[in-house]
Amino acid sequence: MTTRSAIKPPSASDYSHLEPLPDPPKEPDMQQFLRIYSFASILEPHFADRSDVLIAGGGYLLQNTGDSIAGSFVPDCVFVRGVRDPGAIIDRNGYIISEVGKPPDFVLEVASRSTARRDYTVKREGYAALGVTEYWRFDHTGGRYHDAPLAGDALVDDRYAPLPTRHEPDGLIWGHSEILELDLCWDAGNLRFRDPATGEFLLTPEELQAERDAATAERDVATAERDRAQARAQAAEAELDALREELRRLQQG
Repeated sequence: MTTRSAIKPPSASDYSHLEPLPDPPKEPDMQQFLRIYSFASILEPHFADRSDVLIAGGGYLLQNTGDSIAGSFVPDCVFVRGVRDPGAIIDRNGYIISEVGKPPDFVLEVASRSTARRDYTVKREGYAALGVTEYWRFDHTGGRYHDAPLAGDALVDDRYAPLPTRHEPDGLIWGHSEILELDLCWDAGNLRFRDPATGEFLLTPEELQAERDAATAERDVATAERDRAQARAQAAEAELDALREELRRLQQG
């Protein structure tokens, strides 16, 4: 059974008087960035109707206000339900558990050459100690950096227990997140999310744009056809009026 993050009264109800945390040092890694971007860009539309959901990453994760940032964790991706003001937490430039009132529900680390081993050793122990309910790792290389292409843990009695992952014949690797209520998928090196109720993948930004473009093109075709039908009707009406006028002229002559 998954142990949910304990919720306590937050110590900060207003972040406006708090100084933002400094930007963490970050080594550029384009492959890692693409997968981190996918996490936010795919999940944000899916949870757009939830004002209490925080989808963020790249800031320090601390237990208490005033804790040293030296040696602290900087999760790539964070997901939390039930927060009062997600935007204010983002403005804080970091997640401080005592201020928010609960640990993150979900953390994902994306493999990079410089930090990969820490992701499945030191960070695994550290996130459990901080009370992160689910901790996932994603390695686009298929396991050269991490100990597996995709791996997840759920907090049980203050310790992590591995979540099952499945390897499909077509190469898809996936596991289910109770927190997201979605399947996380390793799909040819890409991070995807799947709705277990429908079996459909959540759309990527490119797929969403293609869907919008197709809908726009379909509307344009329908509008053009409607305009042509109206023009034909008007031409037929005009021709009928001309015939009526010609008939009246002949009858009067």
